[in-house]
Amino acid sequence: MVVSLREIIAPNGRTAHPHGSVGVVIRAPSDRTDSYRIRFSDGGEESLRRDEVVMLARYQTGEIGEAALPGRDDGLYERIIYRCVIGSRAYGLDDEGSDIDYRGVFLPPAERHWSLFGVPEQIECDATQEAYWELQKFLVLALKSNPNVLECLYTPLVEMVTPLGEELLGMREAFLSRLVYQTYNGYVMSQFKKMQTDLRNQGRVKWKHVMHLIRLLASGISVLREGYVPVRVEQHRERLLAIKHGEMDWDETEAWRRSLHRDFDRALGETKLPELPDYARVNSFLIKARRLAVEGALP
Repeated sequence: MVVSLREIIAPNGRTAHPHGSVGVVIRAPSDRTDSYRIRFSDGGEESLRRDEVVMLARYQTGEIGEAALPGRDDGLYERIIYRCVIGSRAYGLDDEGSDIDYRGVFLPPAERHWSLFGVPEQIECDATQEAYWELQKFLVLALKSNPNVLECLYTPLVEMVTPLGEELLGMREAFLSRLVYQTYNGYVMSQFKKMQTDLRNQGRVKWKHVMHLIRLLASGISVLREGYVPVRVEQHRERLLAIKHGEMDWDETEAWRRSLHRDFDRALGETKLPELPDYARVNSFLIKARRLAVEGALP
């Protein structure tokens, strides 16, 4: 259901449907310049541009929740408790054209967090390659063994950290568990399945993506065996770069992947990591952070 943001005028010059009328979309735009075709309750239809129509649920909430949308970062960049560099530069796989990918965590003020308007789960700036997770969102992703988030906790390239951020880094082992196996392995398997389809249908794959999937498998094995997330890839650097540059053919790459999967299986059987992360410890940290947020000053 959608709401019209303008008055609909009938051919006789009278108002057929006032501003705020509800209708259903019977045809979506084919591109950004096209219009929606809307049917109203009396069966009448009208074409409305993108800026002349809004989803009913969005119209009902108005400004409530608007501040929780991506991009609504009013003052939140001043609440960053941890900033680091991840990606190719952290892995040691960068070249002259590599971006610097900044990631981190922010703690919103208590008043903003409690308000009707809420806070976004992430703030980002494409121009500077920056993205920061709201603290609770970051913790939940880390507990699920999200690779990008875990690498934030273990990257050697730390740009800025507050005392609360230091405490977060000091408990990073609390996030590590055997879930790494399911998360990493499942993602790589699904992505390789898609790539095999691309190879059959298009005759090519994105080798940079293939490289990072292989890197992810090797990283996951090390996590299970060593209880530590290796970010730099010195041991595999040359072979990974060979994949990135298309110098290793698909069959050889596939053979390496299968070998890594076997190693991953063995590592799962041998790991000393717990079945699940330390939810209680992480929860206590979050509650402490929320209490500190009440004080106003960035902890």
